[in-house]
Amino acid sequence: MKSYDCLIVGGGAAGIGMGCALQELGVERFGIVERGEVGASFLMWPQEMRMITPSFTSNAYGMMDLNAIALKTSPAYTLGTEHPSGEDYAHYLQAVAEYKKLPIHAGVDVTSVQPLPEGGFELQTSHGSMRSRFVIWAAGEFQYPRLDGFPGAEYALHNSLIGQWREVEGEDIVVIGGYESGADAAIHLSRLGKKVTLIDRSGRWTEKGSSDPSVELSPYTKDRLKETGDGTIELMSGYEVHWIEPADGGGYLIYCEDASGASRFVKTSHQPILATGFKGSLEMIRHLFEQDEDDVTILNEYDESTKTPGLFVSGPSVTHGSLLFCFIYKFRQRFGVVAEAIGQRLGLDTQPLEEYRKQGMMLTDLSCCGEDCTC
Repeated sequence: MKSYDCLIVGGGAAGIGMGCALQELGVERFGIVERGEVGASFLMWPQEMRMITPSFTSNAYGMMDLNAIALKTSPAYTLGTEHPSGEDYAHYLQAVAEYKKLPIHAGVDVTSVQPLPEGGFELQTSHGSMRSRFVIWAAGEFQYPRLDGFPGAEYALHNSLIGQWREVEGEDIVVIGGYESGADAAIHLSRLGKKVTLIDRSGRWTEKGSSDPSVELSPYTKDRLKETGDGTIELMSGYEVHWIEPADGGGYLIYCEDASGASRFVKTSHQPILATGFKGSLEMIRHLFEQDEDDVTILNEYDESTKTPGLFVSGPSVTHGSLLFCFIYKFRQRFGVVAEAIGQRLGLDTQPLEEYRKQGMMLTDLSCCGEDCTC
């Protein structure tokens, strides 16, 4: 059984980014375990989906491309586009991995992570066991859709399971969930000439709320919504879906209630689209973490489990209080923090990570984060 200093689970944006950080630090015995291929989650995106954060070649002026995961790289430069598709971005990640010669174990599915009594971990995989002193869980979210949000959710089709929006049958479509993925679905379906009813329990479409793009629609999405034809998207704001069931005579019946308890039924002839988000891969190793009263995973200042020392998290699942690190330009700010913690415990010189600090990829003072937009 081969032993490692650190194993990274996941070959997406977080996994490849963390691999580059460990390489910069000089960690020699590390590996990246990916059950598919590098960028597999991005390759599963609907063909028309684009990144909502813009890419720009600003490196020469000391500002990293918002979608870059490694120093001195830029998806805008590599791909020649401002809003990459999932396939585009997967190609960027693959290019970085190939250029850096990262030690990637592709086609290896991790089935369990077991802490060892003497310290470290044993990972059970589809290719046997692997041992490592440290584990960085960077398996992401897109491959783990939330399919059980309410009774009858199984009658709907999750947006992550759609290859192309033109595959959706029918002229009148109901989309459940109004954040980015729901808005994206409604936009593309309306462009195909379909009438879309979008049910969203929040008021983010009609109220000016947070300046945090983790909870507010992005300017890119708002611009696209303005371009849709009048009447092509009907917004049911403030309504929460309680159940779906097959309707007499065919189709589906969707029962909703607003905040006051007023009910409304929506009937659709075709399978509704679920845009209700993702459970995330942390569910698989949930027992190795503590959770707070809101069922949110608790991490220490190094993005490490408070229950299982040596187990770190990287990627969109990282949260600290009200701070959500669910965009690439956010969670990459913690790459240097995790790498430094591991490097110090391995007795390595962490000076090579100073460039990460300069480039905003080693954020240690979270008191500076939050909303401060005044206009």
